Amino acid sequence: MEIILLFAVFFLLLLVGVPIVFCLGIASLTYLTMAGIPLTIVPQRLYAGMDSFVLLCIPGFILAGNLMNVGNITDYIIRFSNALLGHIRGGLGLANVGGSMIFGGISGTAVADTASIGAVMIPGMAKSGYDKPFAAAVTAASSTIGPIIPPSVPMIIVGSLSGISVGKMFLAGVVPGIMLGLAMMVTAYIIAVKRQYPREKRATLKEIFTVGKGAFWALLMTFIILYGIIGGLFTPTEASIMASLYAFVVGMFVYKGLTWKNLPKLLVDTVLSSTSLLLLVGMANLFGWILTSEQIPQMLASAIFSISENPLVVILIINIVLLIVGGFMETIAALIILFPTLLKVAEGIGMDPIHFGVMAVLNLIIGLTTPPVGVCLFVAAGISELPMTAIVKAIWPFLLCNLVVLLLVSYVPAISLWLPSLLG
Repeated sequence: MEIILLFAVFFLLLLVGVPIVFCLGIASLTYLTMAGIPLTIVPQRLYAGMDSFVLLCIPGFILAGNLMNVGNITDYIIRFSNALLGHIRGGLGLANVGGSMIFGGISGTAVADTASIGAVMIPGMAKSGYDKPFAAAVTAASSTIGPIIPPSVPMIIVGSLSGISVGKMFLAGVVPGIMLGLAMMVTAYIIAVKRQYPREKRATLKEIFTVGKGAFWALLMTFIILYGIIGGLFTPTEASIMASLYAFVVGMFVYKGLTWKNLPKLLVDTVLSSTSLLLLVGMANLFGWILTSEQIPQMLASAIFSISENPLVVILIINIVLLIVGGFMETIAALIILFPTLLKVAEGIGMDPIHFGVMAVLNLIIGLTTPPVGVCLFVAAGISELPMTAIVKAIWPFLLCNLVVLLLVSYVPAISLWLPSLLG
């Protein structure tokens, strides 16, 4: 009875639009009260969920992303992408995707990508003759590259949950992230040719070099993070601090968009984003503890294996479960609740934990662009001032190509494991 009430309260609050962190917290408190469990377990589980050295790199990477964003990095990224791709039919759409691939190597979050790239590209594409729903759709869809290409907040969560090296998880996301970007570029190009979207004037080598100098600092930041972790120079947490220091210097003295005046607001935004995310981690840990105590993970694993023990079928079932969950639940919460359980199922059929981690993250970030709780859709709708239905209708070709990449990543382990295997 208590576990039924737990899920009933959770989904009811979710359907009426209550933030996911409160859905998890209120549902958990309802269960504990009905089950007669002392509420002292709440602070214990909250602290246990957040008490991880690896999680300290989340505020660091959020701060680095904010510093680079305020420091005019977005403008340089878009100009560089447009210089390389603008002369192709529908080049602004391709530049939008290319910008997201570069920006993803800085922020590690999809929502930040949608807000930053979208604020510039959606109005710009509409003014240049593109359909506004297409501009909003390609912005929202391409922003999902951010949590795949390192640094990635969901990959950090996976590492903290499973003990997998965060550095190897970062490496495992490189090839799938590039595949996602290329697949969306092909999709955008096909649509652009069909609708006869405009093309920009081809940039000269001198122009490409000039704008490339600006984007160079953004690309260098990603290299510093990856090389530092892989080379053993610093841990992921130390890498996030180095990235923040680097972003401060570049934003203040190179791009000169960062000033002492806007620094306090930037720090406050970073604190709010970090604390809300860490509170979500704590609440999800409490919810996950309740599920574990009720042996829900074992029931779920048994249910999956009762359908089939064929690895191909089991992988398909896991994908379907994660895609459905991703459409209703925030990525971090879904990972904390489901990842440990489904990891055991995946290991039971011989999947490598790193391979499964990338597959799980890719599934859930696709949910960021699917209704009813697609956060990136809401952000894109707010920027474009379009109804959600118009963007959903325009985004389905990109969702389709993302699903194709998902299937390739799911069934071809080498896509995820090739780069991490180089570490030994």
